[in-house]
Amino acid sequence: MIMAFSSYNFNPFLSFSFSSTTTTTTLLPRLYSIKLKWKSRTSTPFGSKVVGSSIRSSPTQSIPVESPSPSGGSKTMTSNSSALTIVEVDLGNRSYPVYIGSGLLHHPHFLQKHLVGKKVLVVTNTTIASLYLDKVIDALTRDNPEISVETVILPDGEKYKNMETLMKVFQQAIESRLDRRSTFLALGGGVIGDMCGFAASTFMRGASFIQVPTTVMAQVDSSVGGKTAINHPLGKNLIGSFYQPQCTLIDTDTLTTLSDRELSSGLAEVIKCGLIMDADFFKWQEENINALLAKNPHAIAYAIKRSCEIKAQLVSLDEMECGIRAILNFGHTFGHAIENGVGYGQWLHGEAIAVGMVMAADLSLRLGWIDETLVKRIHTILEHARLPTSPPQCMTFEMFKSIMSVDKKVADGVLRLVLLKVSGSSL
Repeated sequence: MIMAFSSYNFNPFLSFSFSSTTTTTTLLPRLYSIKLKWKSRTSTPFGSKVVGSSIRSSPTQSIPVESPSPSGGSKTMTSNSSALTIVEVDLGNRSYPVYIGSGLLHHPHFLQKHLVGKKVLVVTNTTIASLYLDKVIDALTRDNPEISVETVILPDGEKYKNMETLMKVFQQAIESRLDRRSTFLALGGGVIGDMCGFAASTFMRGASFIQVPTTVMAQVDSSVGGKTAINHPLGKNLIGSFYQPQCTLIDTDTLTTLSDRELSSGLAEVIKCGLIMDADFFKWQEENINALLAKNPHAIAYAIKRSCEIKAQLVSLDEMECGIRAILNFGHTFGHAIENGVGYGQWLHGEAIAVGMVMAADLSLRLGWIDETLVKRIHTILEHARLPTSPPQCMTFEMFKSIMSVDKKVADGVLRLVLLKVSGSSL
């Protein structure tokens, strides 16, 4: 499908009343609860005019794609010329590893040691099944004849992330006589991971599950942290749970079959990670965006690793998103409204989040928390990543207002937005 991203010709003006919230001062965003009083103003499109100016920066070390520097929060082991990185999500007795590396599906022990019980239900979709289902079944059963594997193949796409599709997972689980000592395995992108995890969290009040993400979006974001959900016609991910996997296995070789559009969509979440937590990482992205788009294996591996480290750190601090974890929602309130407004699946998640980040950056600029140079940098890297920077023309002010009013981040009638505030030691 060829998509045209038209210019945004609506610019709401918002007046705010702030309530205090706990944040970590070393992080880039500051999280506020903002009660919105809406008025319209159409003088300037969101982000359409940016003028260069100075911005305070910290010294940045460029990380070559050939040999990215190690970062905290993970350990790297090298064997037979291929590096395995393990990022730990520290949640006490529910901690779990995120395995990152090339060819991991050829090493059965990574999955087998995390299986619970003797029955596995692999949940995948029509696109991924023909590519990787046989490899996963082999990894689960090789030299392990006691393991019985059932599969359910769902239609592909965000528009199927609903209760009707979820019931197909439950139907297969029940017909296959799965019990609480069984394992659900999500093989696919974010939609599959979210639905499989939600099914596991509610089947017989909880069964184990494993994430095997096959898109950049799922590898850097949705497969780490335990958020599971389905969509509702009135809002995205409104029905779900927090439920952690036994492990997440990221075989970067699965990205060889990823479309360019899906790759760009995933990079939106990578860019978000740099903006909210790591100025050096954001600078590295600016310098290496072409390598990422070319699927340079070293660049991709480093981007996934660093994004997972950031996500794991925030989840470990605030699993249930009662505080600091909420900064991962930068751009998501506006972005989710776009996904819902145009119809689930018309825009990919990362495409909508890219626009949401532009809108959130524009609001940050108006509050005087960032300057125009940073806004321009955000525009530039998103455009280089082949992502949109303007909402679709069909998204009116009233649509944004209506959809955002039922966003998950609304509390006691107050809509919370994650915005950027640059300090002297960041960006």
